[in-house]
Amino acid sequence: MARFDVLSDKALRRDPLTRDELLGVLGSDDDALMDLVAAAARPRLRAFGRTVKLNYLVNLKSGLCPEDCTYCSQRLGSTADVVTYTWLKPDRTAEAVRAGVEAGAARVCLVASGRGPTDRDVDRLRPAIEGIKADHPGVEVCACLGLLSEGQAERLRASGVDAYNHNLNTSGERYADICTTHTFDDRVETVGKAKAAGLSPCSGLIAGMGEGDGDIADALLALRGLEPDSVPVNFLIPFEGTPLAGRWDLDPRRCLRILAAARLVFPDTEVRLAAGREVHLRGMQSTALYLANSIFLGDYLTSEGQPGRADLEMIRDAGFTVLGSEEEDERGDGDRERPELVRPRHRGAGTALPPNA
Repeated sequence: MARFDVLSDKALRRDPLTRDELLGVLGSDDDALMDLVAAAARPRLRAFGRTVKLNYLVNLKSGLCPEDCTYCSQRLGSTADVVTYTWLKPDRTAEAVRAGVEAGAARVCLVASGRGPTDRDVDRLRPAIEGIKADHPGVEVCACLGLLSEGQAERLRASGVDAYNHNLNTSGERYADICTTHTFDDRVETVGKAKAAGLSPCSGLIAGMGEGDGDIADALLALRGLEPDSVPVNFLIPFEGTPLAGRWDLDPRRCLRILAAARLVFPDTEVRLAAGREVHLRGMQSTALYLANSIFLGDYLTSEGQPGRADLEMIRDAGFTVLGSEEEDERGDGDRERPELVRPRHRGAGTALPPNA
């Protein structure tokens, strides 16, 4: 416990953790897991209190990507059973955005598959972005469109985009193992372009692709060098039809250690619990809220998340509140009506049906 307290104290002072210290976190044993979570929760609670920021993904263009990222169900040659379509019309985009905002999302993430946008693509987004800003004042708009060409970040900023997401995904040393059609440096360059244009930089990683502790540590240290405002932590969803199908390297305890390492590296930066949380954290999702102060609500790009209502109940049941929520429920948890949870037994002893065992 004392060892993790030392790291927590360093994080609270904003003293950077060393690579060896991160390896110690990532390689810690299960007996110390709750001590680690408690220590890493300290900077999270100091910086963000008990609030959870909700983010909502809108997939503007799905599938048929020319890049060969091995983790992605939209990659070149993918046979994954995902929906494919070209650019959504502004009215469909507005409809999707409205659903997320009404559920409590403070940020809307507009994502499109592909290597990167053309200048025409950037122009086509302007009406949708302007519509979001007009209909939902105060809601942040984050774009995730791939590698940016010169001047595109500035044009997105002028259209009203607040942030740009482009993940590093893994360590620079290992990047060529998961993608050959662009490089780690290409990704770093795009984050730099977004930041230089005044867009809030959003960049994170994907865990569960066969990487070691050193790769996670190196990815976090590389991200720290970019000084992002938000850091999504994704956990691989091993789609059938992709090269990483069948990779089930993660368990809930491993995910919590990765999130704790991310929090200690980024003590007062938004750490977002992203894709794959339902698949790999399972019953420990609420524990992860003591480390991450931000989550995606509902579905992801090509996979379904748990129902939005379940996300909101998870946040409330863990004693957290949705950032920006003005609703105050004066009733205790015991006063909420949950008739759907009361299920009379009609199986097992005294019936003709087998028991639930």
